[in-house]
Amino acid sequence: MLGDMRTLVLGGSVFLSRAVAREALRRGHEVVCAARGVTGSVPDGARLVTLDRNDPAAYRPLAGESFDAVVDVASISYPWVAEAIAALRERAGHWTFVSTINVYRDTATIGLRADAALAQPRQEAGVKEAPTDPDLYGGVKVAGEDAVRAAFGDRGFVVRPGLITGPGDRSDRFGYWPGRLSRGGRVLVPDTEQLTQYIDVRDLAAWIVDAGERGLSGDYDAIGPATPLATLLPAIAGALGADVELVSVPEQVLTEAGVDYWAGPRSLPLWVPAELAGFCAHDPAASLAAGLRPRPLADAVAGALEQEIALGLDRARKAGLTSSEEAEILARLG
Repeated sequence: MLGDMRTLVLGGSVFLSRAVAREALRRGHEVVCAARGVTGSVPDGARLVTLDRNDPAAYRPLAGESFDAVVDVASISYPWVAEAIAALRERAGHWTFVSTINVYRDTATIGLRADAALAQPRQEAGVKEAPTDPDLYGGVKVAGEDAVRAAFGDRGFVVRPGLITGPGDRSDRFGYWPGRLSRGGRVLVPDTEQLTQYIDVRDLAAWIVDAGERGLSGDYDAIGPATPLATLLPAIAGALGADVELVSVPEQVLTEAGVDYWAGPRSLPLWVPAELAGFCAHDPAASLAAGLRPRPLADAVAGALEQEIALGLDRARKAGLTSSEEAEILARLG
């Protein structure tokens, strides 16, 4: 019975891993979350096993326990992945490894599928701090994928998210737009037909739990359908019922005004240069056929806006333009 499943989440206190634990609990699983327990709390009903994955004896607290499904969201370390597999392989039924869309060698081609060429695996010992180099990040994830495939074969599910949004998202990369559009007025947007795609964290979590229940295996991109940015932004405004004037500005004019792509200070999230156009436009057909169910845009926007309001619409952001930066650029354009 699915309600009798024992699910181990390596993490469980922050964003995606917490959403996975919550979804598994909702379905009646017995859920164990293995984490340091310092960056957040696990959902009510889950059992927290405190451990530090930098500790060579990290998995001693789980000695003697077995699990029907294990979910590993390790984002920063190949050794973490390899050590978890070594410690738990014989006591795990199904294994999900959350990888990333950054694993692909080609970032420009539109419509890549999960069988596209990958970056070179990177197994450097001690890569246990968050890599700032996207090539290193992708390579570390490729090495983790290889380890999971070698250990679990048809019991392994490798899922490669692109941009994840929704409750718990602190990246500002999707949430900037519902937050900004909800305030109304003249809104600076890039004049581009560039495609973009995202996945709501709740939908990704549901698919990961489904995979453990069904024994789904293989490599998949975790992304929704690609949509032109010039279509998505008006649709977000419409979902919010926002009274806005979208001021479309040519990309060259934006770069000349010192506006950056994607993330960071003085940026416009979701906008990427041509050499990264494929990064935001993979083919989701295989994932949709395998059970990924993206929610309607209005639901995703509502979840993102709720998160934005909780964090504070006027906060210092990791991505996006401040109100004064946007006003200055709009005034300069006339």
